[in-house]
Amino acid sequence: MTFYSSQKNNTGFGAELAKNLIAGLTVSFVAISLGAAFGIGSGRGALAGILSAGIIALITALFGGTRIQTSGPTAPMTAVTIIVVAFAFSQQQYLGKGLAEAMPGVEPERFINLVFMLTGILLLLAAVCRLGSFIQFVPRTVISGFMNGIAILIWVGEVKKLFGFDADGKPFGGSLSVNVSVALAALALAFLAPMLVARLFPRIKAFLPGTLIAILAVTLFVQFAAFDIEQVKTERIVSWTQLVKDNVPNNWSPKLIWIALPFALKLMMLCYLDTLLTSLVVDKKMTKQFGREEQTKQNKELAAQGIANSAVAMVGGIPGAQATIRSVLILNEGATWRLAGVAVGLFVLVEMLIFQDYIGLIPSAVFVGILFKVGYDVFDWTPVVIYSKNLIGKTDKVPALGVTHVDMLFIVGTTAVTVFYDLNTAVILFTILFFAARLLKLAVPDLPEASDNDEQDDNDQDATDKDATA
Repeated sequence: MTFYSSQKNNTGFGAELAKNLIAGLTVSFVAISLGAAFGIGSGRGALAGILSAGIIALITALFGGTRIQTSGPTAPMTAVTIIVVAFAFSQQQYLGKGLAEAMPGVEPERFINLVFMLTGILLLLAAVCRLGSFIQFVPRTVISGFMNGIAILIWVGEVKKLFGFDADGKPFGGSLSVNVSVALAALALAFLAPMLVARLFPRIKAFLPGTLIAILAVTLFVQFAAFDIEQVKTERIVSWTQLVKDNVPNNWSPKLIWIALPFALKLMMLCYLDTLLTSLVVDKKMTKQFGREEQTKQNKELAAQGIANSAVAMVGGIPGAQATIRSVLILNEGATWRLAGVAVGLFVLVEMLIFQDYIGLIPSAVFVGILFKVGYDVFDWTPVVIYSKNLIGKTDKVPALGVTHVDMLFIVGTTAVTVFYDLNTAVILFTILFFAARLLKLAVPDLPEASDNDEQDDNDQDATDKDATA
């Protein structure tokens, strides 16, 4: 395995090495802030999210089928992780039971880790069975609706947490009005900070992603003002050996595996979609950037994701997949070697160890605002906007980016099933309906490939904080 490209260029080895390491450092700031946000959102904690961001990025960069990329916790994977955690602690029922009732005596944390371990195993099986090429059969209308459903699930979940409408019925500690204000301030900063930094400090804007600025600025203000509100609960990593001992699944009974399997299948499907859709975007950008065709080895990438998700299960982390904007960002920052992705993981782990004592100072409500921003970035706004303009006759992009009534029916249907029933069911059901309608020779178009938009987004430095997954 080589960590650098053999492609000839006009820069020396030292300069090229420095460029790739700086690209890795830049993306690590995005990865660490989003890792903390997804860790909090999942219910496993900020440290678990950051640790996972480092481990997943490191392993997938080393062994993955996409040469230059960044993987880590993502919004879709977190949305299902929330359900797994809730079931494990019997805050949510599956088939009429919580874990305590379905299998008394099982440790919730180890059950969660068993689900993630099974997810990794299923991804490895998908790689062995060479299922990577099937990604081309998922219609873009279904992908759009699926992304919108994920965004809505994130928004609803964060509102429930903030106001205490979730299973435990407890809002964040302290004044509700202060917590709401903190969440809104973090949300506003996540949107506005990139623009302000780009205007005031253009040379360092890549090192100051909006999510990180929002977390730091709001935390400093809350600490300075001495507001008495709930802060992030975290633990120090004292011994890596003990961490593994405390988290490795120790119950592999057929009954428990049967209970864990449906959750693992959901996560496997999400990782499959998340990763391979991202790889298409990254391949396209890499081909344009390097002047030669780049193509992900899809099954190798699935295998790497399987190893990574199994690894985080052993340390109490959260699952992840290849992340679009983090991968695009590392290319925008000039990465040319596989080493750049490896550096992201290493830098995240070092930063975590340095700053783990300070994570507990962050107000919990900050991450509500951050995850609302993530939901906004995940939502596929383009078809909705174009469809609305089509209805009122104010678009000049038809038919190049036309969105028909049938397109919108598939998007809304997939979104509704995702929100109200099940993620995987939504994707499988509407994919089958799409091709069944075509077999019946019904006029069922698909969304056009938004290649021009992708390229424009890829080159937008303000996309640093987006974590869209398609």
